[in-house]
Amino acid sequence: MKLGCIADDFTGATDLANNLVRSGMRTVQTIGVPGGDAPAGADAVVVALKSRTLPAAEAVAQSLVALRWLRAQGARQIYFKVCSTFDSTDRGNIGPVTEALMDALGCDFTIACPAFPANGRTVYKGYLFTGDVLLSEGSMREHPLTPMTDPSLVRVMQRQSRRRVGLIEQAVVHRGSEAIAQRMRELRDAGVGIAIVDALDDADLHAMGRAFATLPLLTAGSGVAIGLPANFGLVPSAGAAELPEPQGSRAIVSGSCSTASNAQVAAFLARHPGRGFAIDPLRLADGTDMAAQALDWAAPRMGSEPLLVYATAQPEAVKAVQARLGVEKAGTLVEQALAQVAAGLVHSGTGQLVVAGGETSGACVQALGVRSLRIGAQIDPGVPWCHAVTGNGQPLHLVLKSGNFGTTDFFDKAFEVQR
Repeated sequence: MKLGCIADDFTGATDLANNLVRSGMRTVQTIGVPGGDAPAGADAVVVALKSRTLPAAEAVAQSLVALRWLRAQGARQIYFKVCSTFDSTDRGNIGPVTEALMDALGCDFTIACPAFPANGRTVYKGYLFTGDVLLSEGSMREHPLTPMTDPSLVRVMQRQSRRRVGLIEQAVVHRGSEAIAQRMRELRDAGVGIAIVDALDDADLHAMGRAFATLPLLTAGSGVAIGLPANFGLVPSAGAAELPEPQGSRAIVSGSCSTASNAQVAAFLARHPGRGFAIDPLRLADGTDMAAQALDWAAPRMGSEPLLVYATAQPEAVKAVQARLGVEKAGTLVEQALAQVAAGLVHSGTGQLVVAGGETSGACVQALGVRSLRIGAQIDPGVPWCHAVTGNGQPLHLVLKSGNFGTTDFFDKAFEVQR
């Protein structure tokens, strides 16, 4: 194994694996820490955890278990994958996990860069932008679990970290890998332990990749990954993304309430009238078995056209549900219901499944008993098709989409890519 990766949620893991495959790395994503050895022939393994919103101590503990397994498999470099919107609170988990990994690896310096320009995530002067606006002015300001109200990554990371946090500005990055490496040495000598790095385009990410070749640890979104395979002598290859032929009916399960997912659900329903079923969290809380109702609704509709089961809702509706049920209970109820739906659909013959939302994806793959994923062709930046085998031995083509990713027509586009 050349690169060992630890991801703090399941869709983020797939996002990272997608970029590695596109750059020529044969990549396997595991769901949790494997019990045995790494899959044969994998250049990189991405261990997907569900640690983004756990208490910091639990996130650290899980990440260290993953690190020990990756090091035992011979990983030459460790990549801690975080969200491209740097989702976290002042208690963590990005800072605490990064520092715990640094301590375990015995390294005194690393970088942090969530930039992914292809998906509109850029960093300038240490400030994170989503599209044309600061992070704090976009939809992440109202995220139900990790509201991001401060766009300064230096400030965000410093509040979570014991070590000093510095910045490698875009003017340095623009001059290339040697200038980046020199600035890292200067910051390290000045006592900085973690450096936020600016990035505006893919050229910046490739320059970073060369500069970061000797760092034991990287903390980053998936964008930085595009510059790393070349350090191991790998080049883009279509063979790295080959998957078996898809079989079975097609379905979508959406639990994300992001702006992007709301638009994607609306677009699908407009294009496919009568092919969507809404999960109501308040009815779940009242004891209604909405998962069973959704599966009963889906049974006669499974066939050549995709169907959608969703709990996606506008922010006002989400807040109303959370006010009544509490944030944690509302989220758990929806995740459990959608996971039951996903497992039921696959059991009934769905062989191509798209799941939208990080927490929803985690719940669904656990319910399906999926332990690892082969990464295939990209649908949109950061989102590929994958191939898995369920706990019951069924082959399954699967998409795990971060809520914020994908174009408005993403759901239809995903199945068009398969065809």
